[in-house]
Amino acid sequence: MPITASEIETLLRDAFPDAQIKVQGDDGSHFAAEVIDTSFKGKNRVQQQRAVYGALKGKMDGSNGDLHALALTTKAPE
Repeated sequence: MPITASEIETLLRDAFPDAQIKVQGDDGSHFAAEVIDTSFKGKNRVQQQRAVYGALKGKMDGSNGDLHALALTTKAPE
Protein backbone atom coordinates (compact mmCIF):
# COMPACT_ATOMS: atom_id res chain seq x y z
CA MET A 1 0.00 0.00 0.00
CA PRO A 2 1.50 3.37 -0.96
CA ILE A 3 2.53 5.71 1.81
CA THR A 4 1.58 9.38 1.91
CA ALA A 5 3.60 12.46 2.81
CA SER A 6 1.28 12.91 5.79
CA GLU A 7 2.07 9.41 7.09
CA ILE A 8 5.80 10.05 6.75
CA GLU A 9 5.44 13.35 8.60
CA THR A 10 3.50 11.62 11.40
CA LEU A 11 6.23 9.01 11.86
CA LEU A 12 8.89 11.72 11.94
CA ARG A 13 6.91 13.89 14.38
CA ASP A 14 6.53 10.91 16.72
CA ALA A 15 10.32 10.52 16.82
CA PHE A 16 11.23 14.23 16.66
CA PRO A 17 8.32 16.09 18.34
CA ASP A 18 10.09 19.47 18.49
CA ALA A 19 11.64 19.33 15.02
CA GLN A 20 10.94 21.50 12.02
CA ILE A 21 9.73 18.95 9.45
CA LYS A 22 8.78 19.37 5.80
CA VAL A 23 7.78 16.40 3.63
CA GLN A 24 7.05 16.73 -0.08
CA GLY A 25 5.97 14.24 -2.70
CA ASP A 26 2.72 12.81 -3.88
CA ASP A 27 3.39 9.82 -6.10
CA GLY A 28 3.22 7.29 -3.27
CA SER A 29 6.85 6.19 -3.36
CA HIS A 30 9.23 9.15 -3.99
CA PHE A 31 9.50 11.88 -1.36
CA ALA A 32 11.75 14.62 -0.05
CA ALA A 33 12.00 15.45 3.64
CA GLU A 34 13.78 18.09 5.66
CA VAL A 35 14.22 17.50 9.38
CA ILE A 36 15.81 20.15 11.60
CA ASP A 37 16.16 19.02 15.20
CA THR A 38 18.30 19.84 18.23
CA SER A 39 19.04 16.13 18.72
CA PHE A 40 21.25 16.32 15.62
CA LYS A 41 23.69 18.73 17.28
CA GLY A 42 27.14 17.17 17.36
CA LYS A 43 26.15 14.30 15.06
CA ASN A 44 27.48 13.86 11.56
CA ARG A 45 25.14 13.64 8.59
CA VAL A 46 25.20 9.83 8.50
CA GLN A 47 24.19 9.63 12.18
CA GLN A 48 21.41 12.15 11.58
CA GLN A 49 20.05 10.25 8.60
CA ARG A 50 20.21 6.92 10.44
CA ALA A 51 18.06 8.45 13.18
CA VAL A 52 15.49 9.55 10.59
CA TYR A 53 15.47 6.16 8.85
CA GLY A 54 14.98 4.53 12.25
CA ALA A 55 11.96 6.75 12.84
CA LEU A 56 10.42 5.46 9.61
CA LYS A 57 10.03 2.03 11.26
CA GLY A 58 11.05 -0.14 8.33
CA LYS A 59 9.14 1.75 5.65
CA MET A 60 12.42 2.19 3.70
CA ASP A 61 13.72 -1.37 3.99
CA GLY A 62 12.40 -2.48 0.61
CA SER A 63 10.64 -5.59 1.87
CA ASN A 64 7.23 -3.94 2.11
CA GLY A 65 7.65 -1.47 -0.76
CA ASP A 66 5.99 1.40 1.11
CA LEU A 67 8.68 3.98 0.43
CA HIS A 68 10.97 3.64 -2.56
CA ALA A 69 13.00 6.85 -2.37
CA LEU A 70 13.48 9.62 0.16
CA ALA A 71 15.68 12.64 -0.57
CA LEU A 72 16.68 13.61 2.95
CA THR A 73 18.07 16.83 4.38
CA THR A 74 18.93 16.85 8.08
CA LYS A 75 20.60 19.40 10.33
CA ALA A 76 20.62 20.93 13.77
CA PRO A 77 19.05 24.37 14.15
CA GLU A 78 21.46 27.29 13.90
